[in-house]
Amino acid sequence: MKAQMKRLGFGYDWSREVTTCLPDYYKWNQWFFLKLYERDLAYRKKSKVNWCPKCATVLANEQVVNNGHCWRHEDTLVEQRELEQWFVRTTKYADELLRDLDRLPGWPEKVRTMQRNWIGRSEGTLVDFRLDSAAGEAITVFTTRVDTIFGATSVQLAPEHPITQKLADADAGLRVRVDQLIAEQSKAKERGDIGEIEKHGVNTGNFAMNPYNGERVPIWVANYILMDYGTGAIMSVPAHDERDYEFAKKYGIEIRQVIVPSDGSDRNVRPAQSDGLPFTTLDGKLINSGEFTRLSCEEAIKQMSAFAEQRGVGKATVTFRLKDWGISRQRYWGTPIPMLYCEKDGIVPVPEKDLPVILPDNVDITLTGGSPLGRVAEYLNARCPKCGGPAKRETDTMDTFVDSSWYFYRYTDAHNNHAPFDSKIAQYWFGDRGIDQYIGGVEHAILHLLYSRFWTKFMRDLGLIKNDEPVERLFTQGMVIKSGAKMSKSLGNVVSPDEMVAYFGADAARLYSLFAAPPDRDLDWQETGIEGIRRFLGRVYAFFSQVPVESAANAPGYSVGDLTPNARAVLRKLHQTIARISEDFKGRWHFNTSVAALMELLNTCTAAPELFRAGDDAAPAAFCAHVQRTFVLLLAPFAPYLAHELWETIGEKENLLKAPWPKFDPELAKEEEIEIPVQVNGKLRGKIVVAPGTPEEEIFAKALADPNVQSFIAGKQIVKKIYTGKLVSIVVR
Repeated sequence: MKAQMKRLGFGYDWSREVTTCLPDYYKWNQWFFLKLYERDLAYRKKSKVNWCPKCATVLANEQVVNNGHCWRHEDTLVEQRELEQWFVRTTKYADELLRDLDRLPGWPEKVRTMQRNWIGRSEGTLVDFRLDSAAGEAITVFTTRVDTIFGATSVQLAPEHPITQKLADADAGLRVRVDQLIAEQSKAKERGDIGEIEKHGVNTGNFAMNPYNGERVPIWVANYILMDYGTGAIMSVPAHDERDYEFAKKYGIEIRQVIVPSDGSDRNVRPAQSDGLPFTTLDGKLINSGEFTRLSCEEAIKQMSAFAEQRGVGKATVTFRLKDWGISRQRYWGTPIPMLYCEKDGIVPVPEKDLPVILPDNVDITLTGGSPLGRVAEYLNARCPKCGGPAKRETDTMDTFVDSSWYFYRYTDAHNNHAPFDSKIAQYWFGDRGIDQYIGGVEHAILHLLYSRFWTKFMRDLGLIKNDEPVERLFTQGMVIKSGAKMSKSLGNVVSPDEMVAYFGADAARLYSLFAAPPDRDLDWQETGIEGIRRFLGRVYAFFSQVPVESAANAPGYSVGDLTPNARAVLRKLHQTIARISEDFKGRWHFNTSVAALMELLNTCTAAPELFRAGDDAAPAAFCAHVQRTFVLLLAPFAPYLAHELWETIGEKENLLKAPWPKFDPELAKEEEIEIPVQVNGKLRGKIVVAPGTPEEEIFAKALADPNVQSFIAGKQIVKKIYTGKLVSIVVR
């Protein structure tokens, strides 16, 4: 790939190259992991995890896409397995990650919205419903609408909730039903349709007490309640929640209304026997709610949350949809996690002086499950740094998104052997705002782009950097589509740059990629299009090679006023092209229009061939040299190989890459005459030609005098005349 990039003429500073799969880079991944572990931001736990059978490894929640499929293999459903895994506490930064999105106006709103939704902040109340059957034990629910708690007529648990398991252990019949619900839920998760699952459950026969009114409510287990969402338990308020209402109607659970509209009307009020929609708005007031009756919903939430805290039965809190980042992978090609397991000392970190822990070479990669590192005895067996006794190395490697979470900082100090990078050097490049401009795919909105924001904040807290965010401005480019599918290695529809360069040339490959579509849209790759680009480059070469001209340095000067109309047209188009391409580089980046502008410029030049050939009609040599020199400068970013050759052809001696960008002259870019359509009662009736800047009254006079227009206004009253700057509109009756 490096050779391909060089062949295509990409001007990277290769002295700053980093290779994340080599020890001199991943040593610092391991160093960061130890720092996370020291601050209790890295931990190991047994939990249900996402397993891709095709990857034969665990996936983070962010890597499960499109209703339960693997992000790498979109045709493969992810399974649920229970494994010991390493996690990073991204949730510790959840509030900051969410808040700081408002400080990123240079990011696409689509990406910021995706991150907001993924982080998913919810303000609410934790409430304990104490069980009848176990002294002191309680079901803790999280609700955003504690104001509806007097309408709670049941409590519902996830099938895998610990209390569900206790109740099932004491009741064989319940155990059978709960296991069925677990199996059913697991299949729905793997299919990715848990949100559409038909809702049903089982009454456990047990009760819990509502701490607000002392009422005993039945405990149910429901297949749509998820253990990894909230607390794994909900209070069910069927009068004011559509999902709860559906469940209550199915099983005959009481429906009790506790909110009415604040204006006191019956609008949107649903009696218990009605099939109307629940009344859920916050713009209401409480009824049937004890001492809180008649309070507005918003005020009730405040007072009822305070009540829970005062009575020791709950508290106001904030929850997030975001879960901690599972970074363990059962792969070879990742950073070894620098942890040891000792029978005496338990989990022990590898000392910093022993980093890097290097991947072994003699590995048998079978994709049969489990890390291949576990089958390499010389890697697996180690000594405990605490007691000196035998220990086992961690055989999981880190998610490769760890590599990409901070690589751009390493660019600033790529060969540092003593630290990830020198803070002063990084500060010089990043300042307080991060990378000026970053380009990446929108598909990484809740992957790389979220992880890198977390990592940046963590590095700030380590004192390595001063900026809070990694990127000030973000541009998300489109995909390349071939044969109706996204071009990707996994689909086997990738076009090799080597083949394109060998057959069409590097300039044609570059130019076609830029011309085929704006960078923010998908590009439909059609090789027939590149043929047209190659012909255009051939025409450029022919234009320069027909008659050599003097270099601008040697040619005498010229006066614009002495130029022929054809020469002035070329000069005008030249400055219009400078303006158009310069504007594209400022931020639009629609380089397809830049290439189109170069094509138009070439057409204008070749339409007047006499200007660039010896003869009586030839333009001044200095003019020709100026046009060709400027053309090469405009062409250089798009087709650098041809541009360098043409630079020498016209006799230039300085380095093309160091030549100043052409200056735009708005006066020279002005059209000498502009054509203005004239409408009468909304229909095109004529056209007039005027000089730019012609006064409005003069334009109206010329429009009314046009013979074609005269025939439609003769004998009629003109009631309105409008000039928009591009169009004259006349209304008559």
